[in-house]
Amino acid sequence: MENLTARTPEMEDALHAIERLVLFALRKGLIKEADYDYSRNLLLEDLGFSEPYNGQVNEEILDGPQSQLDILIDYAAANGMIAENTDTYRDLLDAKMMGRLMARPSEVVRAFSQTEQIQGIEAATNDFYKLCIDSNYIRMDRVAKNEYWKHPSAYGDIEITINLSKPEKSPKEIAMAKLLPPPVYPKCQLCRENVGYAGRVNHPARQNLRVIPLELNKEKWFFQYSPYVYYNEHCIVFQHDHVPMKLTKDTLARLLGFVNAYPHYFLGSNADLPIVGGSILTHDHFQGGRHTFPIQNAPKVAEFKNEVYPDVSVSIVNWPMSVIRLSSKDSGMLLECANHIYESWKSYSDPSADIEADSKVDGQWVRHNTVTPIARRNAEGIYEMDLVLRNNRTNDEYPEGIFHPHREMHHIKKENIGLIEVMGLAILPGRLKVELDQISDILSGDDALYEAVQSEGHALAIHRDWIEQLKERTGATITKGEAVDLIRSEVGGIFTTILEQAGVYKHTAEGREAFCRFLESTGYSAV
Repeated sequence: MENLTARTPEMEDALHAIERLVLFALRKGLIKEADYDYSRNLLLEDLGFSEPYNGQVNEEILDGPQSQLDILIDYAAANGMIAENTDTYRDLLDAKMMGRLMARPSEVVRAFSQTEQIQGIEAATNDFYKLCIDSNYIRMDRVAKNEYWKHPSAYGDIEITINLSKPEKSPKEIAMAKLLPPPVYPKCQLCRENVGYAGRVNHPARQNLRVIPLELNKEKWFFQYSPYVYYNEHCIVFQHDHVPMKLTKDTLARLLGFVNAYPHYFLGSNADLPIVGGSILTHDHFQGGRHTFPIQNAPKVAEFKNEVYPDVSVSIVNWPMSVIRLSSKDSGMLLECANHIYESWKSYSDPSADIEADSKVDGQWVRHNTVTPIARRNAEGIYEMDLVLRNNRTNDEYPEGIFHPHREMHHIKKENIGLIEVMGLAILPGRLKVELDQISDILSGDDALYEAVQSEGHALAIHRDWIEQLKERTGATITKGEAVDLIRSEVGGIFTTILEQAGVYKHTAEGREAFCRFLESTGYSAV
């Protein structure tokens, strides 16, 4: 405990920050009046104080808790209360302190249910989303740093983001994490056991995480928001138990069940195979939210019908990837139609279009065809489902994946094309913020940096060929602003090309004919 007779200015600042933080929590509804002294005392204990601030408290309304948390974490770091003053260790303490200022999970669930019953599901999600922001579970200060722009393309505007909301670990922390045993508890970052978990160097703290139980297809699931919110109200719906992703008719039923209960949100699933799937295939989950993605605005280019499903509209849309759009007022019939197309695609091969449903790997037959399904309700309440056809084959020319970002694109993006990017929102690595800015410096006349890039090991070396192409295209030196605009346009074009590479049917006469051939093989005829 501190020496009460010799408080330093740093101590006084920390004690004052505690008072402002507790007041913030009260004003935002994170705690009640009866929790005020209790919450203060928990924070005093965390930081080694035995008595609170006794001066005049600044009661100016705070936009968020981060400014006061930073004061407290700086104090903790200066006094050896965290292992190192890095983002990882700061975040561990950040979540712990905000967890002190929140209702218990059961109370949050009860409040959500009461709001849903009285005001409706949209009001309930509004309040819950606000709670996740106010509690600093969603770090809006980091989200605000993300780069964002739109790129006009032949398929409509494509959204481009450079993600800066997910903190990067230091080389030392990465090395430390490699020395730790495989995680046993929680088994992954999606497990329900994360609620209230203190975290460690290789697992984020989640004391300020709250989740809402829900039922999908008569099974137990949970609803939460993503801490990184790649788009508005970015939510995650995950299985009660740690079970691997498996895309079946039940999956499609869960998606439709969710948008029936949460009609203001979409919900989609990553594909269930490596290369074309998401980053976590070990725990069944979906992603959703309240955002109009570019794919939703893609117009129909061909329409089909099937007498078995007369009330379902089936169409191919103008999108860089291969998308079949289903729509109907009857969610049950739409489910049957979607499952029929999915099951047909799983076993469909067309060697002339480079489509092979399976192949032998080490003596075992391995399936390659799957889909990325996305469900939503349109403005009229009609159910819509996009089935994006996927294939995860590799060959000697494309060892990372035939329908995957090709190597000439890897300087911008080499990761899997998952659900969010399928819908037209690029999530590009944070390194690009600095790298693209430096490339704009080169194009606007920084000859010293251009010369430095020629040396091996330079951070911009992966862009060397691209830089040469840009310099050749621009000719004379251009202004910094012109360079930034050019680079953004180029990156947008590259991402659009990546989506085209991920499409199993190409935008050629042959590709369109092959796409139609698949639908015709499953009993659909052109309208």
